[in-house]
Amino acid sequence: MDSDGPDPGSENDPRAAPVDRDHGEAAARGVRQLTADRFSIADSIGGVRGLVESVAPGLVFVVLFVLTRELTPALIASVAVAVVATIARLIGRTPVTQAVGGLAGVAIGAVWAWRSGEASDFFAWGLLVNAGFAVGVLASILLRWPVVGVLVALLTGQDQRWRTDHTLRRRYTRASWLWFGAFAARLAVQVPLYLQAEAGWLGTARLVMGLPLWALVLWITWLWVRPRGAAVAR
Repeated sequence: MDSDGPDPGSENDPRAAPVDRDHGEAAARGVRQLTADRFSIADSIGGVRGLVESVAPGLVFVVLFVLTRELTPALIASVAVAVVATIARLIGRTPVTQAVGGLAGVAIGAVWAWRSGEASDFFAWGLLVNAGFAVGVLASILLRWPVVGVLVALLTGQDQRWRTDHTLRRRYTRASWLWFGAFAARLAVQVPLYLQAEAGWLGTARLVMGLPLWALVLWITWLWVRPRGAAVAR
Protein backbone atom coordinates (compact mmCIF):
# COMPACT_ATOMS: atom_id res chain seq x y z
CA MET A 1 0.00 0.00 0.00
CA ASP A 2 3.02 2.26 0.09
CA SER A 3 3.64 4.80 -2.63
CA ASP A 4 6.93 6.21 -3.96
CA GLY A 5 8.39 9.22 -2.24
CA PRO A 6 7.65 10.57 1.25
CA ASP A 7 4.41 9.15 2.60
CA PRO A 8 2.05 11.89 3.82
CA GLY A 9 1.42 9.70 6.83
CA SER A 10 5.04 9.20 7.84
CA GLU A 11 6.69 10.92 10.76
CA ASN A 12 9.45 12.27 8.49
CA ASP A 13 7.09 14.05 6.11
CA PRO A 14 7.90 17.78 6.33
CA ARG A 15 4.23 18.59 5.74
CA ALA A 16 3.25 16.85 8.96
CA ALA A 17 1.35 18.91 11.53
CA PRO A 18 -0.79 17.90 14.49
CA VAL A 19 -4.55 18.04 13.90
CA ASP A 20 -6.40 15.90 16.44
CA ARG A 21 -6.41 14.69 19.96
CA ASP A 22 -9.09 12.03 20.47
CA HIS A 23 -6.24 9.73 19.53
CA GLY A 24 -3.48 12.30 19.19
CA GLU A 25 -1.02 12.44 16.36
CA ALA A 26 -2.14 9.02 15.15
CA ALA A 27 -5.38 10.64 14.03
CA ALA A 28 -3.49 13.59 12.55
CA ARG A 29 -1.37 11.31 10.40
CA GLY A 30 -4.55 9.50 9.42
CA VAL A 31 -6.07 12.75 8.16
CA ARG A 32 -3.07 13.23 5.88
CA GLN A 33 -4.02 9.96 4.19
CA LEU A 34 -6.83 11.85 2.45
CA THR A 35 -4.38 13.13 -0.16
CA ALA A 36 -2.38 9.91 -0.54
CA ASP A 37 -2.25 8.06 -3.86
CA ARG A 38 -2.92 4.82 -2.00
CA PHE A 39 -4.74 4.52 1.29
CA SER A 40 -2.70 2.82 4.01
CA ILE A 41 -4.61 1.29 6.91
CA ALA A 42 -1.40 1.22 8.95
CA ASP A 43 -0.73 4.93 8.47
CA SER A 44 -4.37 5.82 9.09
CA ILE A 45 -4.00 4.55 12.67
CA GLY A 46 -0.48 5.87 13.17
CA GLY A 47 1.33 2.59 12.52
CA VAL A 48 1.85 -0.19 15.03
CA ARG A 49 3.63 2.09 17.46
CA GLY A 50 0.95 4.74 17.24
CA LEU A 51 -1.73 2.11 17.76
CA VAL A 52 -0.01 0.78 20.88
CA GLU A 53 0.60 4.24 22.33
CA SER A 54 -3.02 5.26 21.75
CA VAL A 55 -4.67 2.07 22.98
CA ALA A 56 -2.40 0.76 25.73
CA PRO A 57 -3.13 3.29 28.55
CA GLY A 58 -6.90 2.91 28.26
CA LEU A 59 -6.70 -0.85 27.82
CA VAL A 60 -4.49 -1.24 30.90
CA PHE A 61 -6.87 0.93 32.92
CA VAL A 62 -9.96 -1.04 31.90
CA VAL A 63 -8.38 -4.45 32.46
CA LEU A 64 -6.95 -3.63 35.88
CA PHE A 65 -10.07 -1.86 37.10
CA VAL A 66 -12.39 -4.65 35.96
CA LEU A 67 -10.16 -7.30 37.56
CA THR A 68 -9.47 -5.53 40.85
CA ARG A 69 -12.29 -2.95 41.16
CA GLU A 70 -9.56 -0.74 42.61
CA LEU A 71 -9.23 2.72 41.08
CA THR A 72 -5.77 3.79 42.25
CA PRO A 73 -3.73 0.86 40.84
CA ALA A 74 -5.51 1.18 37.49
CA LEU A 75 -4.79 4.92 37.35
CA ILE A 76 -1.13 4.48 38.28
CA ALA A 77 -0.64 1.73 35.71
CA SER A 78 -2.25 3.69 32.86
CA VAL A 79 -0.20 6.80 33.59
CA ALA A 80 2.94 4.67 33.86
CA VAL A 81 2.30 3.18 30.41
CA ALA A 82 1.91 6.65 28.90
CA VAL A 83 5.09 7.84 30.63
CA VAL A 84 7.05 4.85 29.34
CA ALA A 85 5.84 5.54 25.79
CA THR A 86 7.02 9.14 26.06
CA ILE A 87 10.42 8.14 27.48
CA ALA A 88 10.86 5.53 24.76
CA ARG A 89 10.36 8.19 22.09
CA LEU A 90 12.77 10.55 23.81
CA ILE A 91 15.43 7.84 24.02
CA GLY A 92 14.86 6.87 20.40
CA ARG A 93 14.90 10.54 19.36
CA THR A 94 11.65 10.12 17.48
CA PRO A 95 8.84 12.73 17.36
CA VAL A 96 7.12 12.87 20.75
CA THR A 97 3.95 14.75 19.75
CA GLN A 98 1.73 11.68 19.88
CA ALA A 99 3.19 10.30 23.11
CA VAL A 100 3.09 13.66 24.89
CA GLY A 101 -0.45 14.30 23.70
CA GLY A 102 -1.47 10.88 24.92
CA LEU A 103 0.25 11.41 28.25
CA ALA A 104 -1.51 14.75 28.74
CA GLY A 105 -4.91 13.19 28.04
CA VAL A 106 -4.24 10.25 30.36
CA ALA A 107 -2.99 12.59 33.09
CA ILE A 108 -6.09 14.78 32.90
CA GLY A 109 -8.38 11.76 33.04
CA ALA A 110 -6.42 10.26 35.92
CA VAL A 111 -6.62 13.46 37.96
CA TRP A 112 -10.36 13.80 37.39
CA ALA A 113 -11.01 10.17 38.31
CA TRP A 114 -8.78 10.37 41.38
CA ARG A 115 -10.45 13.54 42.66
CA SER A 116 -14.00 12.29 42.09
CA GLY A 117 -13.41 8.66 43.00
CA GLU A 118 -15.38 7.62 39.90
CA ALA A 119 -13.56 5.38 37.45
CA SER A 120 -15.74 6.61 34.57
CA ASP A 121 -14.26 10.10 34.98
CA PHE A 122 -11.03 8.72 33.56
CA PHE A 123 -12.76 8.96 30.17
CA ALA A 124 -14.54 12.30 30.71
CA TRP A 125 -11.88 14.39 29.00
CA GLY A 126 -12.07 12.25 25.88
CA LEU A 127 -15.85 12.70 25.77
CA LEU A 128 -15.50 16.47 26.02
CA VAL A 129 -12.91 16.57 23.25
CA ASN A 130 -15.07 14.35 21.07
CA ALA A 131 -18.06 16.65 21.66
CA GLY A 132 -15.90 19.62 20.72
CA PHE A 133 -14.95 18.02 17.43
CA ALA A 134 -18.57 17.13 16.71
CA VAL A 135 -19.62 20.73 17.23
CA GLY A 136 -16.72 22.00 15.13
CA VAL A 137 -17.46 19.69 12.20
CA LEU A 138 -21.18 20.51 12.32
CA ALA A 139 -20.41 24.23 12.38
CA SER A 140 -18.14 23.88 9.34
CA ILE A 141 -20.95 22.20 7.41
CA LEU A 142 -23.58 24.75 8.38
CA LEU A 143 -21.22 27.61 7.47
CA ARG A 144 -20.59 25.93 4.09
CA TRP A 145 -16.91 25.44 4.84
CA PRO A 146 -16.95 21.63 5.27
CA VAL A 147 -13.89 20.64 7.25
CA VAL A 148 -12.86 17.85 4.88
CA GLY A 149 -12.59 20.31 2.00
CA VAL A 150 -10.57 22.74 4.09
CA LEU A 151 -8.17 20.00 5.19
CA VAL A 152 -7.68 18.62 1.69
CA ALA A 153 -6.91 22.11 0.38
CA LEU A 154 -4.43 22.75 3.19
CA LEU A 155 -2.71 19.39 2.77
CA THR A 156 -2.31 19.86 -0.98
CA GLY A 157 -1.19 23.48 -0.70
CA GLN A 158 -4.16 24.73 -2.69
CA ASP A 159 -6.42 27.66 -2.03
CA GLN A 160 -10.10 27.41 -1.15
CA ARG A 161 -11.47 27.81 -4.68
CA TRP A 162 -13.03 24.36 -4.39
CA ARG A 163 -15.96 26.13 -2.71
CA THR A 164 -17.04 27.45 -6.11
CA ASP A 165 -17.13 23.92 -7.55
CA HIS A 166 -20.57 22.52 -6.77
CA THR A 167 -19.50 18.89 -7.26
CA LEU A 168 -16.44 19.17 -5.02
CA ARG A 169 -18.25 21.07 -2.32
CA ARG A 170 -21.06 18.51 -2.28
CA ARG A 171 -18.49 15.69 -2.03
CA TYR A 172 -16.63 17.37 0.83
CA THR A 173 -19.88 18.15 2.61
CA ARG A 174 -20.98 14.53 2.42
CA ALA A 175 -17.63 13.41 3.82
CA SER A 176 -17.87 15.97 6.63
CA TRP A 177 -21.32 14.64 7.54
CA LEU A 178 -19.70 11.21 7.81
CA TRP A 179 -17.18 12.62 10.28
CA PHE A 180 -19.91 14.28 12.30
CA GLY A 181 -21.84 11.00 12.33
CA ALA A 182 -18.83 9.17 13.73
CA PHE A 183 -18.36 11.70 16.54
CA ALA A 184 -22.09 11.71 17.27
CA ALA A 185 -22.20 7.90 17.35
CA ARG A 186 -19.40 7.84 19.89
CA LEU A 187 -21.27 10.26 22.11
CA ALA A 188 -24.59 8.42 21.68
CA VAL A 189 -23.02 5.18 22.90
CA GLN A 190 -20.54 6.45 25.45
CA VAL A 191 -22.34 9.28 27.25
CA PRO A 192 -25.09 6.99 28.64
CA LEU A 193 -22.39 4.59 29.86
CA TYR A 194 -20.59 7.51 31.49
CA LEU A 195 -23.76 8.73 33.20
CA GLN A 196 -24.39 5.19 34.47
CA ALA A 197 -20.80 4.99 35.76
CA GLU A 198 -20.16 1.84 33.71
CA ALA A 199 -16.40 2.33 33.51
CA GLY A 200 -15.62 -1.11 32.12
CA TRP A 201 -18.13 -0.92 29.29
CA LEU A 202 -17.28 2.73 28.65
CA GLY A 203 -13.59 1.92 28.30
CA THR A 204 -14.40 -0.97 25.98
CA ALA A 205 -16.64 1.23 23.84
CA ARG A 206 -13.91 3.86 23.58
CA LEU A 207 -11.39 1.28 22.42
CA VAL A 208 -13.73 -0.18 19.80
CA MET A 209 -15.01 3.19 18.60
CA GLY A 210 -11.59 4.81 18.69
CA LEU A 211 -8.93 4.10 16.08
CA PRO A 212 -10.80 1.23 14.36
CA LEU A 213 -13.82 3.45 13.68
CA TRP A 214 -11.59 6.39 12.74
CA ALA A 215 -9.69 4.26 10.22
CA LEU A 216 -12.97 3.14 8.63
CA VAL A 217 -14.22 6.73 8.41
CA LEU A 218 -10.96 7.89 6.84
CA TRP A 219 -11.01 5.07 4.30
CA ILE A 220 -14.57 5.89 3.21
CA THR A 221 -13.66 9.58 3.09
CA TRP A 222 -10.61 8.79 0.93
CA LEU A 223 -12.79 6.80 -1.47
CA TRP A 224 -14.96 9.88 -1.90
CA VAL A 225 -12.24 12.55 -2.17
CA ARG A 226 -9.10 10.66 -3.30
CA PRO A 227 -6.87 12.26 -5.94
CA ARG A 228 -7.65 11.49 -9.56
CA GLY A 229 -6.03 8.25 -10.63
CA ALA A 230 -5.49 7.09 -7.05
CA ALA A 231 -5.73 3.32 -6.74
CA VAL A 232 -8.08 1.72 -4.25
CA ALA A 233 -5.97 0.02 -1.57
CA ARG A 234 -6.25 -3.72 -1.27
